[in-house]
Amino acid sequence: MLAHSLVVMTTHLPHTDILPHLENELLNVVTQFSAELGAMTDLTAIGNRIIQELCRAGATTHGALFLLDREHECYRRVSMIGSVSPTLMPLTFAMDHPLLHHLLTTNRIITRDDLAGDPQEADAGGGAHAAMERLQVTRLMPHFIKDRLIAFSLLGIATPVAEENARTTSVLAALTQIATNALDTIVLYEDLHRSHMLMKRTDRLKSLETIAGGFAHEIRNPLTSIKTFIQLAPQRKDDPEFIHGFSKMVLDDVYRIERLIQEILDYARYMEPKLTDEDFNDIVASCLYFIDVKANRQGIKIEKELAPDLPRVMLDRQQIKQVLLNLLLNAVDSMATSGGRLRVQTRKLAKPGGNMWVHIEIEDTGEGIHETNLDHVFDPFFTTKHASGEHEGTGLGLTIVHQIIQEHHGEIRVESSVGVGTTFFVSLPALPA
Repeated sequence: MLAHSLVVMTTHLPHTDILPHLENELLNVVTQFSAELGAMTDLTAIGNRIIQELCRAGATTHGALFLLDREHECYRRVSMIGSVSPTLMPLTFAMDHPLLHHLLTTNRIITRDDLAGDPQEADAGGGAHAAMERLQVTRLMPHFIKDRLIAFSLLGIATPVAEENARTTSVLAALTQIATNALDTIVLYEDLHRSHMLMKRTDRLKSLETIAGGFAHEIRNPLTSIKTFIQLAPQRKDDPEFIHGFSKMVLDDVYRIERLIQEILDYARYMEPKLTDEDFNDIVASCLYFIDVKANRQGIKIEKELAPDLPRVMLDRQQIKQVLLNLLLNAVDSMATSGGRLRVQTRKLAKPGGNMWVHIEIEDTGEGIHETNLDHVFDPFFTTKHASGEHEGTGLGLTIVHQIIQEHHGEIRVESSVGVGTTFFVSLPALPA
């Protein structure tokens, strides 16, 4: 990218005009700008830095950067600097705006002076030149990637108004190209991030049917006690011992139902990753509650061995629940036809260097995974579930599991034998004691 930018700069200048100190100055500007953008991961910060540097290089009073919004089919303002009225610099540009039409036609930096000398523009009162006059801008900088206009920058009036020269044009061309590459990278990154979030949410919603079954099972007893209290209260209203004892029990049951409802809402709702100090055993027990009904219905015995001395962990509770539910439901599905045993064990794990991790093993006695498939179970869209109905697989569940564990700096692996069963091993770094 840097080499390309330097070529852009030098090809615009006669070699006799390039002095050694000028070459060093241009190189420093380009190198620093490229390094700064390369270190940024936030679109707003990148946009602000781009328009700031372009305005500095062009000695302009104000400027704005507009990025392609594919969903709404327009170009949306993402950054603006300088004292300029919001009515002067619109929030969006329609795709058929004269400025965009001219950019797509010329595919280069456009100045107001260029348009002033264009006979076609002189005849078109509503054309690109008139638009630049209304916006009080002197330069229009396109950001093209493979003939696709992903963004453009508008630079205001130069102060003091200076004659356009080869050096200014070269610097702006180089900076524009660097900015284009940075914008293309960050937009691709954000698109990928949104895709991952959508995959996680879709996978999470797939588990809601099982969670709803567990919820119905969990609230049956609390509802029975509440119903009993309501039925007996009119007859026992003068019995303080009954009223006090039973009302406390009912209140506890109401709180329990509220917690269960909140668990379901938190699980189903899209959430940005949020790390909190958690009891890992508590999360495991919560997930086992939800699959208990389904396991019993299919004749599956659950063996739970949760280490009492497990250290606490910094993690995203809902994401780790998604991981555990995915692995537990896969285990239950593998034993759907003939029943079996599901063993869930947690323990401390000492890593080299004295670091402590929490470790969980989820072992089933299901049909197992063929050795040739073991290396691909975490690959996107790879699935061994081809039956219709509830056992149909998309091939994304274990991919998301693997991604979440990696984002938590943990480890996951699998061992399996056909006809014997499968065991998943998950380890997460623990908090220091």
